[in-house]
Amino acid sequence: MSDLQIGPASAADLGAVLDFWQAAAEGTSISDDLAGVERLHERDPQALLLARRDGELVGTVIAGFDGWRCHLYRLAVHPGHRRQGIGTALLAAAEERFVALGGRRADAMVLVRNERAHLAWEAAGYGPQDQWKRWVKPLGGPTR
Repeated sequence: MSDLQIGPASAADLGAVLDFWQAAAEGTSISDDLAGVERLHERDPQALLLARRDGELVGTVIAGFDGWRCHLYRLAVHPGHRRQGIGTALLAAAEERFVALGGRRADAMVLVRNERAHLAWEAAGYGPQDQWKRWVKPLGGPTR
């Protein structure tokens, strides 16, 4: 996997990341627009990690840390590059970031219907936490 480079997104990458998610990510989020990823990048420019192979974007993960908890979102690998260790490498980079920031436990947002993702997360050592259920409230604007 030595030809894989993982590092934070630049501001210039954000439009391409949104296009990538349309092709590679399962589902959509209320924040899947340029304003949403720009806010993320402005607040924490190291949180959005990109995997590139030969300059081509092949994977992403958002490794957000709020000072209290470590959150993983948008782990996505291009369909033509899956099962090559890219997701594993992205998670390792995210976990290294969390440890360096003092994080103690990471959680991941995983769609219930995305059974392929369940297998990948499980293989990486993650599992559902039965005693919690996510509660959400959209804050203005259109919901998805």
